[in-house]
Amino acid sequence: MVITDIDTYILRLPLGSERFFSSQCAFPERNSLLVRIKTDEGITGWGEGGQYGPPEPVESCIKHVLSDIIRGRDPMSPAVLWEEMYSKVRDFGQKGSYIEAISAIDIALWDIFGKAVNLPVSKLLGGSFRDSIPAYATGCYYRGEDHLDYQISLDALKKEAKSYADSGFKMLKIKIGLLEIEQDMERVAAIRESVGQDVKLFVDCNHAYNSFTAVKAINTLEKFGVTFVEEPVLPEDLDGYRHVRSKVNIAVAGGECEYTRYGFKALITTGCIDIVQPDICVCGGISEWLKILSLAQAFGIFSIPHVWGSGVALAAALQVISTIPDSPHTANSVAMQNEPVVEYDKTHNPLRDDLLKEKFILDNGRVIVPDGTGLGIDIDMDVLNKYSSG
Repeated sequence: MVITDIDTYILRLPLGSERFFSSQCAFPERNSLLVRIKTDEGITGWGEGGQYGPPEPVESCIKHVLSDIIRGRDPMSPAVLWEEMYSKVRDFGQKGSYIEAISAIDIALWDIFGKAVNLPVSKLLGGSFRDSIPAYATGCYYRGEDHLDYQISLDALKKEAKSYADSGFKMLKIKIGLLEIEQDMERVAAIRESVGQDVKLFVDCNHAYNSFTAVKAINTLEKFGVTFVEEPVLPEDLDGYRHVRSKVNIAVAGGECEYTRYGFKALITTGCIDIVQPDICVCGGISEWLKILSLAQAFGIFSIPHVWGSGVALAAALQVISTIPDSPHTANSVAMQNEPVVEYDKTHNPLRDDLLKEKFILDNGRVIVPDGTGLGIDIDMDVLNKYSSG
């Protein structure tokens, strides 16, 4: 079997009045870059990249550089092709668009591999520890003009948070960092009041703080029973991460903006974080995620892959998270205590919810892992074409 064609699709969905904010920017649209790899035996694979910024640079890396490296090659050698692609771009593409492009290709290769041998990707990685994964809802973004109409937003925030708890989620990740610390703490207090004490709360700062203000914010969060704080400081600021971690009693998470085992090396080995969050569609794909996971496990770091984007991204995450052992092993798995969890974004996302022929199943706060071959998904081409801009 050899690779014959590499097709790319830029997907866009304007959100209009449903746009939302993190501490960094507005999200006026959903977008992503999908890649479809075809073979001479009629087997195709799907991958995803280009989630964090404009997808056009990622597409360009695939079309003008990486496609020529993999065309005509054996798709069932993803680790070999990964090393060849990375070696070609190492001098100018150690992070960013090139690694996202490699990620998309790598995921598609694993999808082909699984389909060719009639097994899910999880089996190729050594087997699953679980057939469903505890999910945490990501929501409670800043919405509309709520940074100007603050008090009105608290009522809406409480209603939104309660809706997640009422629908079965036992864990919720919320946003802070756009407002002054005191105002954001009011948001957290309102959410805690609305969901009660039985729902675990995680807080995502999207690197809004310097190390001093991060410590101030996190120490205030402790009274709300927050389990972990994500990206408290800039992703480049490893000294800041270490300072914050030494001054707080809440677990510190990070890594969604990091790339490859080389980028994760210092983050993991120098005491920056308690929880590592590689995004499979960003960090280098499944092949590279395996190496990052091994590094994290060797240093006793809990791994919760970051998930964003379309249904392809979530499907890939479910396959790999199902293969993570409890850390540490106990006779009774407890979500976020030793059992890995999966992120389930609750903002409006037809690129996830409508793109696949198979719908993701949420059952009592857990997402069922697709058990079909490869990633276990089929793309609805009518939906793909509806949102494709190219």
